[in-house]
Amino acid sequence: MAEKIIKAILAILFFICLADLPYGYYQFERLAAMVGFAFLSYQSYERNDKLFAFIFAALAILFQPLIKISLGREVWNVVDVVVGVALIITIFINRKNTSSL
Repeated sequence: MAEKIIKAILAILFFICLADLPYGYYQFERLAAMVGFAFLSYQSYERNDKLFAFIFAALAILFQPLIKISLGREVWNVVDVVVGVALIITIFINRKNTSSL
């Protein structure tokens, strides 16, 4: 249940990024995304779902705020929408335990 809440919160944060907000919000969003995706990666790993563990770990690295990845505003907007929609979809997907990658 906590995973679904985290996914929903992250999706909302990503959609809010489409607005023209102060830079501090984007820094907060990156930190929240890194922490959220790290948690989701760990939870997936614990369920032996290696595919999602890898995807969430990659997203945690992409959104980490320490070494910024400069993609440009337009590309980041696309990334935010794609990741937000994917998170919403994964809320409704009931994946069984898998060990494949």
